[in-house]
Amino acid sequence: MQTSGRTGHKYFGTLINLLRDRQIFLEEIRQGIKLPSKIFSLLICSSIFLAIYGGIIGASHSWMQALASSVKLPVLYLMTLIICLPTLYFANIIFGSKRSLGQYFALVLTAVSITSVLLFSFAPIALFFIITTNNYQFQILFNVIIFGFTGFMGISSLYKASNIVLEQEGEGLETRRKIIRAWLFLYAFVGSQLGWTLRPFFGNPGSTFQMFRQLHGEEGNFYLSVVKSLIYLLGFR
Repeated sequence: MQTSGRTGHKYFGTLINLLRDRQIFLEEIRQGIKLPSKIFSLLICSSIFLAIYGGIIGASHSWMQALASSVKLPVLYLMTLIICLPTLYFANIIFGSKRSLGQYFALVLTAVSITSVLLFSFAPIALFFIITTNNYQFQILFNVIIFGFTGFMGISSLYKASNIVLEQEGEGLETRRKIIRAWLFLYAFVGSQLGWTLRPFFGNPGSTFQMFRQLHGEEGNFYLSVVKSLIYLLGFR
């Protein structure tokens, strides 16, 4: 039990160091200090927080949906990272970056971890609205706002972090900053569409449990579906 407690303290201690002493944490990433340990700890902590939030929003439908969502939400963020990371890495390498793939991986994981902490902080509020309202469209839009806000904060922190980790790399620095800004839009776009592909995370109260929902026509597009939900909630049919 003591060994397990020390291990848990180590993992969460890494996350706390990121939140409390971000400048020092990012400087260690820039120098390549204990990268495997940092990566593994951030993966564990962010996955736990994301799983908790996923389980809460899935509980609005059934225990099976809660279990499925607790798995799919961490998978969503990890898959988005894996899909987009090669673009960030090789685009920067072409323009002179000397950082390793592990450093870029750890850098993006800091943003995922911050996002997961923010989602975890919103978990009680999400649970409150699940208990007090049965409006499915409201639940979708409310959580789109939460995911949008936490994602924006995570992306903002990533941009600031990249300026610290990638500084002092000589020529091409300004070009790489432009690449990062463009990549952040790509990351957000891929993440939102992938999240729509992996749905449902809630599950329609009037339907049976589904691990994944079939996509066809405009239902396969996240942005069109959000507009439709907003129109419906405003009373237009």
